[in-house]
Amino acid sequence: MHLASWLVKFSRGEIILWLLSVLASAGAALLFGTDSPLSLAASIVGVTSLIFLAKGNPIGQVLMLVFSVLYGIISYQAAYYGEMLTYLGMTAPMAAAALVSWLRHPYKDDAAGARTVAVARLSRRSILMTAVLTAAATLLSWPLLAWLGTANLFFSVLSVSTSFAAVYLTYLRSAAYALGYALNDAVLIVLWALAARDNMECLSMVVCFAAFLINDLYGFVNWQRMRALQEGQM
Repeated sequence: MHLASWLVKFSRGEIILWLLSVLASAGAALLFGTDSPLSLAASIVGVTSLIFLAKGNPIGQVLMLVFSVLYGIISYQAAYYGEMLTYLGMTAPMAAAALVSWLRHPYKDDAAGARTVAVARLSRRSILMTAVLTAAATLLSWPLLAWLGTANLFFSVLSVSTSFAAVYLTYLRSAAYALGYALNDAVLIVLWALAARDNMECLSMVVCFAAFLINDLYGFVNWQRMRALQEGQM
């Protein structure tokens, strides 16, 4: 498949959403995290990946791989070992797997001549597998993170659970992936707000994930529209 077929066209509203997200995240990183350029880089890469993911474009998975590495380093510095292990050991590999899955399951060219991923409906088996694997990830992560002395253990484990569900649903090409990430964003807002009590620089991550939350909610709405178009309902 020719890579040019994956070129994406953004609407004016999507460009505005991306610009506002970048400005908010980058502004917060500069305001609260001037000693951590990684926060700035992670914020920009992160919100950019989300707008591509919302369009069903595999470039978003590539950017998610980069974000996972940057965020893993930031999490290590904050003693959020659960976040570090989640993004480096789970989100990054699953993003690579999702990249392959999305490239193998394209939808026909849209009116703009660009391809998107074929949106899939979840079967009962897929829903059951998501629930079972998420529960397993939760049960396995709790003692490990406790042993590592992870800060704010409860929310760190909850972040692992919601993040795993999100990345697995992304691999399955389900619109529900965005709801999984939105829930994970909400948990991370709490997690980094707690860290900000001791280190104000962590407020930059609070703003970053607030922007992520808005983008993921948009992603869910857009994937619903994409599925309707692909199924001939619009």
